[in-house]
Amino acid sequence: MIIEQDRNFTLRTWREEDAPSLAAHANNMRIWNQVRDLFPHPYTVADAEAFIASVRAKGGLWDFAVEVGGAAVGGVGFTPQSDVERFNAEIGYWLGAPYWGRGIMTAAVRAACAYLFAHTELHRFYAMVYQNNPASMRVLEKSGFRNVGRMRDAYYKNGVFIDGSYYERVKSE
Repeated sequence: MIIEQDRNFTLRTWREEDAPSLAAHANNMRIWNQVRDLFPHPYTVADAEAFIASVRAKGGLWDFAVEVGGAAVGGVGFTPQSDVERFNAEIGYWLGAPYWGRGIMTAAVRAACAYLFAHTELHRFYAMVYQNNPASMRVLEKSGFRNVGRMRDAYYKNGVFIDGSYYERVKSE
């Protein structure tokens, strides 16, 4: 299913045949340094196959492939929350390094958020970004998120504590 398509990219559901491209683009230490440790490194085809299977098993549309030139080169995903936060979802995203700086991820994040706001009861999205990742902060800001705080020593990555920035976007804005 295609969510958004323009001349630069397509935002769509993941397909089993995306596994080789997913592994090739996700297997990058510069990407891994900016994501949660649960994102594998090295990133193998088996990891990609397992991820795609988990997305399909999850049900609903929460994870989207970013396609450029016919290949899956990144992703945007949401983790819905529960209980009193049941109308919230955390967003995460990544893009293969050859495609950085082209505005692709900003447009993909905007499209994914618009789709979920229109097709679910979600009211709020949030993201937590490492302080040493200004490019990701710009993606969020250009996608309608606002920075609502800095968290000191919030993350432990590569043997050091890192400050983080907390971003949110609500449906009404």
